[in-house]
Amino acid sequence: MELVFIFIIIIAIIIFLSIFFSFVPLGLWISAFAAGVKIGIFTLVGMRLRRVVPSRVVNPLIKAVKAGLDLSINKLEAHYLAGGNVDRVVNALIAAQRANIPLEFERAAAIDLAGRDVLEAVQMSVNPRVIETPIVAAIAKDGIELKAKARVTVRANIDRLVGGAGEQTIIARVGEGIVTTVGSSETHKEVLENPDLISRTVLAKGLDAGTAFEILSIDIADVDVGRNIGAQLQTDQAEADKRIAQAKAEERRAMAVAKEQEMKAAVQEMRAKVVEAEAEVPKALAAALREGKLGVLDYYNLQNIISDTQMRNAISSIAKPELPDTGDKK
Repeated sequence: MELVFIFIIIIAIIIFLSIFFSFVPLGLWISAFAAGVKIGIFTLVGMRLRRVVPSRVVNPLIKAVKAGLDLSINKLEAHYLAGGNVDRVVNALIAAQRANIPLEFERAAAIDLAGRDVLEAVQMSVNPRVIETPIVAAIAKDGIELKAKARVTVRANIDRLVGGAGEQTIIARVGEGIVTTVGSSETHKEVLENPDLISRTVLAKGLDAGTAFEILSIDIADVDVGRNIGAQLQTDQAEADKRIAQAKAEERRAMAVAKEQEMKAAVQEMRAKVVEAEAEVPKALAAALREGKLGVLDYYNLQNIISDTQMRNAISSIAKPELPDTGDKK
């Protein structure tokens, strides 16, 4: 029985120690103490109670102390509770200290909470970054299209990382500057001969205002000649004018055809009236004979006159024979 009781006590002690050491990070406390970081064991237990992973705060603190930074455990824990990345902020502070870049913990924490990579920003301040723009198409005044590609060398501006615009704004502004510069050139040859004209003009516009970067240089990587937009527009305009002229001509032709049809209808109407009037002549003659206004001899004389007139018209319509050409010239 005594052996069983001792075995139970040993198991209970092991379980108690396991729970104790899992709740109380004694190993982490020893590591901090060995590194010269003054932190109490009850502080680590309090982190457990506040649902803070002690290693996420203590290890960066050890790193900061070894680098000579003056940081408090409360600031690091507060940044962790706010959802920040403590290790990345501490690494950024160490990198800034080594590069003699003035960067305080509060600003680094604000940059990190804003969603930007503060360590990458510090590295970009030391080692500038090259941003390559996509191909930008612009048209000179002579109608020739030019396609240019630029490389923008930028350096992160830590003071404007919070609230400053990103890389897409830089690319958009540089593209706008390229279009403006090429569009203001009289001919595309001016741009091809002096591509640095684009760089100087765009760089002088201060495109980095309001952004998180500082533009160091803008270099034109490539300029290619594209389509002749001016000639194409003139061709399209001529084709459109041709279609308009054809439409107007078709409209005039339709109006002429309609007018001709109208005149034919008027002639047919007049002929119908003439036929109708000629049909009334026999009736008028018969009425004149009945009423005694026209005698029989007068009627025969009228018929003779009509016959004589018809005979004269028939004779005059016969073509005269042409005389042979004798070749004599007078």
